[in-house]
Amino acid sequence: MTAKPLLTALLPLVSDLSRDLPDQERYRRLLQAMRGLLPCDAAALLRLDGEWLVPLAVDGLSPDTLGRRFRVTEHPRFQVLLDNPEPTRFASDSELPDPYDGLVDAPHANLEVHDCMGCPLMVDERPWGLLTLDALTPGQFQALELDALQAFASLAAATVTVAERIQHLALRVEDEHQRAEVYRQASGQQHKEMIGQSPVHKRLLEEIRLVGNSDLTVLITGETGVGKELVAQALHQASTRADKPMISLNCAALPDTLVESELFGHVRGAFTGAHGERRGKFELAHGGTLFLDEVGELPLLVQAKLLRVLQSGQLQRLGSDREHQVNVRLIAATNRDLPEEVRAGRYRADFYHRLSVYPLQVPPLRERGRDVLLLAGYFLEQNRSRMGLNSLRLSADAQAALLAYDWPGNVRELEHLIGRSALKALGQHPERPRILTLEAVDLDLRTVSPVAHVQSQLSSPPLLLDGGLRQATDIYQRQMIEACLARNDGNWAATSRELLLDRANLSRLAKRLGVRQKA
Repeated sequence: MTAKPLLTALLPLVSDLSRDLPDQERYRRLLQAMRGLLPCDAAALLRLDGEWLVPLAVDGLSPDTLGRRFRVTEHPRFQVLLDNPEPTRFASDSELPDPYDGLVDAPHANLEVHDCMGCPLMVDERPWGLLTLDALTPGQFQALELDALQAFASLAAATVTVAERIQHLALRVEDEHQRAEVYRQASGQQHKEMIGQSPVHKRLLEEIRLVGNSDLTVLITGETGVGKELVAQALHQASTRADKPMISLNCAALPDTLVESELFGHVRGAFTGAHGERRGKFELAHGGTLFLDEVGELPLLVQAKLLRVLQSGQLQRLGSDREHQVNVRLIAATNRDLPEEVRAGRYRADFYHRLSVYPLQVPPLRERGRDVLLLAGYFLEQNRSRMGLNSLRLSADAQAALLAYDWPGNVRELEHLIGRSALKALGQHPERPRILTLEAVDLDLRTVSPVAHVQSQLSSPPLLLDGGLRQATDIYQRQMIEACLARNDGNWAATSRELLLDRANLSRLAKRLGVRQKA
């Protein structure tokens, strides 16, 4: 291949360097130039992030690929590409599994990739990521010169380096670590990040970056399952306290009698069972962040004591007169309408205003558009790895079903749905398939939402009773809980999952509504 076609392909990229382009547009032009130079069925640009390869742009691959996170050790082809500084072309009959099996966007073709080639992008003499090309036709890449790919990769790496300094292709090298820490949740060995490209999701990330680096108290609100704890962890990692502990407490998971002890600690003999001295969550979080989940469940008495600690930074352990000074940044989360709780007298107005110094609303999944496919790709790759499959993918009908669904349980519901559907679909195959495709029928979305099921049974609006809306709502909630209990043979854990409620919240609600709870 002569130098002229190569220069023709790369000149627009050089021209783009002086332009302020969004990340995705810059990535798209990069892949477009490569596909124009080296014809293929699919191409991808991936960034190396620790032990993971993160797709930044794909062309010719399923849209959910952008949400997948490929662990390098689980994909030997990626490992080979990263280990070799030169371009690599795999044989059409290579025994190594291809990570893109089933993901090439060609519904009427054999879904197993036959030809694969790629090379690392080197920045500062270290692998920054990968460029990959794939073809469904065996032998398609045999006539291509690897030198052309090498020349393109070298100039593409230079493009990446310069674009990083422009800020929108990727954050600068010193910010890469911070970005990964902001989005990744260090829960055991899990690799989690805030995945999405929708405008509302980008606005949320901008707010996290804006307030994260301050010490303002943040109140995170949003529906059940939207990922409020993930946002809290991102706020902590974006702060100057990131190297200090983040201590979490689910206020709904504890009896009222234990909340004070958990928050403030106790001394020996403070109450029955207090056999020794114990520090509370505030002291454990000293210098760092305290995250109070389900803060709307706190009793009024505890709210008053918390208000004092937040105002003065001083606390007393239960049973002690000694003052302890703490320096803690507070982040709280709730799915309750706290202003309404204040108006009803169930929540202190002064405590609410102290919590909501910076309110942060997390958008529901139904408002995030095609983010559902990116998140589905993330969960598909998790389940593919856990189930030992070569490929786990969505059919076009399944993708359409995910986009059309209303997601009352949000991201948590999507995560459970993908795991459940993959297991059921695998069980329908007497032999383990090489590529497992989830169809719309496997997702069974019609039966996922108990709310939709109940609403479909109502042929007309209910009559308003003498007790008004509150009584009608109580009756409706009681009927739903009793119906779910009957379907689950009295199993409260299964009922809480179906109703998308925390087990402790369901228990309190059932007690208030008079639903009988068997021991």
